[in-house]
Parts: sequence; C-alpha cells; structure tokens
Amino acid sequence: MSFKALVVNQDAEKNTSAAVEELDIDQLPEGNVVVAVEYSTVNYKDGLCIGPGGGLVRNYPHIPGIDFAGTVESSDDDRYKAGDSVVLTGWRVGEAHWGGYAQKARVSADWLVPLPAGLSTRQAMAVGTAGLTSMLAINALEAHGLKPGGKPVLVTGAAGGVGSVATSILSALGYEVAAVTGRAEASDYLKSLGATEIVMRDTINETVKRPLESESWSGCVDAVGGDMLARLLGQMEYGASVAAVGLAGGAQLPATVIPFLLRGVNLLGIDSVMQPYENRVIAWERIASTLPKEILEAMISEATLADLPSLGKDILKGQVRGRVVVDVNA
Repeated sequence: MSFKALVVNQDAEKNTSAAVEELDIDQLPEGNVVVAVEYSTVNYKDGLCIGPGGGLVRNYPHIPGIDFAGTVESSDDDRYKAGDSVVLTGWRVGEAHWGGYAQKARVSADWLVPLPAGLSTRQAMAVGTAGLTSMLAINALEAHGLKPGGKPVLVTGAAGGVGSVATSILSALGYEVAAVTGRAEASDYLKSLGATEIVMRDTINETVKRPLESESWSGCVDAVGGDMLARLLGQMEYGASVAAVGLAGGAQLPATVIPFLLRGVNLLGIDSVMQPYENRVIAWERIASTLPKEILEAMISEATLADLPSLGKDILKGQVRGRVVVDVNA
C-alpha cells in the first residue's frame, strides 16, 4: 500500500532537500497504531526540519510534521480501534520519529489523544501544538491566580500561531488582552481575535536600567523571551505570572531577580512536548469548549504537501500569520 509524503533528504555535504514522494507502508517506523492522516499544520520546528534540521532531525530520509489529526486505520493497543479520530502533538514526532506530513503515520498509542467532541480534525490542526501550548499556558496562569476583571493580560508574538490562539482564548474567557506585534498591519487581525490593546514591539523590546516599572499587566503569555521577557518581568503587577512558551527573541534572559523578590512575580515554563496524557486531555477539552470556532476559522490559511518547502522557509523568517492547515490528501 503506497501513500504520499513530504520526504527530506540530506546529501554528503549536509545539504537538505524536500519533495513529495510515494512511499510504501512497510517503510513506516515502528509503532502500534497506524493513522490515516487527514490534516497537519506548520510550526517553527517544522520549518527547521523541512530545511536545515536545526539539530532536531537524527536520521535521513525524514518525514517532518510535529502535529497531525486523522483516523485510526489499525491498532494493536486496546485504547484505540479502527475508526477512532485522534490527535498527536509532541513526543518528538516529526523530529526523531517520522511525522504528520504524510497520508499515513505509525506511532505509539501513548502519544495519541482522542479528538475532543466539538472539534473536527481540520479544526484540531488549526489549533495544533501552538494552540495546545497556549491553553497549557493559560491553565498555568490561572492555577497561579490569574482571573478576569483585572489589568490586561499581555501576549507577545501575538500574530504568530501561539499568540493568535492565546489572544482569542483569553478574550473568550473574559480577559482584556494587550497584543504585542512588530507589524502595524497586523493590528486589525489581532483586534478581530479579541485584542483590546495593540502594543508595538519596539516600545517594549529593549531592556531598561530600572528593574521595576509601572505595574501594567495581570499576566503574560510570552513567545519571545530575550530582552523583551527581561523587561516585561518588571512591568507585571504584584504576584502576577509570566508563562514562557518560546524564544523567538533569543534564549538569553538579561534580567534581575528584583521582580521576583519585591513583587512576587512568577516565571512559569511551559512545555508541550512531554506533557502527561491527563494534562493534554484537559487542555484539548477546554480548547474545544472555549475557542470560538468562527475566530479559529479566521486564523486559517490552507496548504498542501507540495506547499510545505516554501512555507518552511517562510515560518523561519517570521512571515507566517495565524495557523496553516495542511491537507495531506489534497
């Protein structure tokens, strides 16, 4: 049985190339569940794996795609049976293990979660790892005291995948959202997702000598890191938390401990790759019940397997807005 997949190869000089190929199902890696993939999506890690690898890919040839949703075709695990709709994010699928940029995938049952009621496989991939990460971040912020009705919640990198979903979910939950972007043309898009305030990146992207500034934000979902994270720590109100989900602005944190000691600020690390099953199910079910479907639809642009080599380059340049849904069967 053959199927189509985006296959990345590497030559002797370590140069990579990606193209759609026909593969046989016997070529799939080990696993106890075979999924007929319906949709995938495009994340920053996918851009790395389609292109230079970023140290994520161990062996070539390789099939990227860190997310996918589809229907179980066969299963040797009692938790899933043929016909079940499932979602996969994380577990280094698409990096160390062949991923979702294919019409078939064979994976461990431990890596799957049931598709939550109220979401189609297409909508699940409009959410994807980005949306799951956003929901995990919001759950963590609320577990540390965040409630609607206070000062705005800051979302950095708001026009990206994580930021777009975080903005829309926070707004749907009743929070005022201040969305940070470096693109003035993204303002209308962010307001359509529910942002009540637009903060231009250059006004918050530099460190200052003062370790504390005015208490401006009740919480933050930060996808940027670097100088921006260092500065916004000093702008959080007393006892507020920042959920760190990304490092688009750099991995260094040139900050002081003053915000932690004098304002009781919390810095929460959010990982979506190795999250336990129970946390994933809770997050997916809350996404299904909270995220407005019409707003989710407004974030979506569609792509095919053949579009992925160019999209991989675009996302590494920060040129992909919202969520890309990849129809692997188109």
